Amino acid sequence: MELKELLKELTDAHGVSGHEYPAGEVFIKQAKPFSDEVKIDKLGNAIAIKKGQQTGDKRYKILLAGHLDEIGLMVTKIEDGGFIRITNVGGIDISILPGQAVTVMGKEQLRGVIGAKPPHLQEPGESGNIIQMDDLYVDTGRTKEELADIVEIGTLVRIESEFTELSNGCFSAMAMDDRAGVVVLVETLRRLTERKHDWDVYAIATAQEEVSGLGATTTAYEIQPDIAIAIDVTFGDGPGIPERRSNPLGKGATIGLGPNFHPKITQKLKDVASENEITHQIEVDPYPGGTDAYSLQVSKAGIPAGLVSIPLRNMHSTVETLKLDDVKRCAELLCVFISKLDQKFQEELKCF
Repeated sequence: MELKELLKELTDAHGVSGHEYPAGEVFIKQAKPFSDEVKIDKLGNAIAIKKGQQTGDKRYKILLAGHLDEIGLMVTKIEDGGFIRITNVGGIDISILPGQAVTVMGKEQLRGVIGAKPPHLQEPGESGNIIQMDDLYVDTGRTKEELADIVEIGTLVRIESEFTELSNGCFSAMAMDDRAGVVVLVETLRRLTERKHDWDVYAIATAQEEVSGLGATTTAYEIQPDIAIAIDVTFGDGPGIPERRSNPLGKGATIGLGPNFHPKITQKLKDVASENEITHQIEVDPYPGGTDAYSLQVSKAGIPAGLVSIPLRNMHSTVETLKLDDVKRCAELLCVFISKLDQKFQEELKCF
């Protein structure tokens, strides 16, 4: 399958945080041909394992984590007239919600739209106010009575979007954050079938990153890898985005640099990229958190961690936009990096 088709299949799949199973099944299906073992665990993490060629009693392990979940909504109340009140699951920009198409994931799936009071009917002083979640509702066209046996408090609501191919290799869709990282996992496994590697590779499409990071925490605790690398998205360039806080699309993967990331891992990623002419960028991230890298780093007694990211415009919106070449470069960087891992590198991690 071409990467753009895989990206579309993954972004089309439902997977609001805490309910990632449909998207996890897509990952398992696509990763299975390149893996020795695949499974979905009790928390919803989708796991693919590819064994390395190492021998001996001690088997070194690297964990790659790209999160599977997406931001979404949840039903809080069904009012007279069939209007459904909602709250957010994960960090949603409320200002983008009015007018969005949604799917209410009830006992049957219902298409709906998010509405709010029209500007023509707003009271003096209301116009121009920042919209609040309490101002919004989902309209499915059904009455309250018709919804009674289909939708209940806590039902998930997925924000819908159309997978769109733009110009110059750019693509736009909901949930690029971080289904694009999950594509990197699959493509890294595929490339590793063509390259010798000693270490065992655990590719994890993690659950619940957007709300807690617990998926990465629990899998890292169970697997106890020797090192771990999170694969996520980072802020792409665009109008109003400070240059020092963003990375241009098309300039390759970004390598995280900061206290959250083990300096030996960061340096090796940089060296591998330079020596193999893999286009890349450096992202300064002085404050831990925001990705699975933190959850991996602090699991159990601590795991040396790194971060590789894909530049993304319009983050946490229905038109998240990236360049497919950057996804490919992330996979190439990780594939070559893994092929270079040996016992000597493991010893180097003990000294800064």
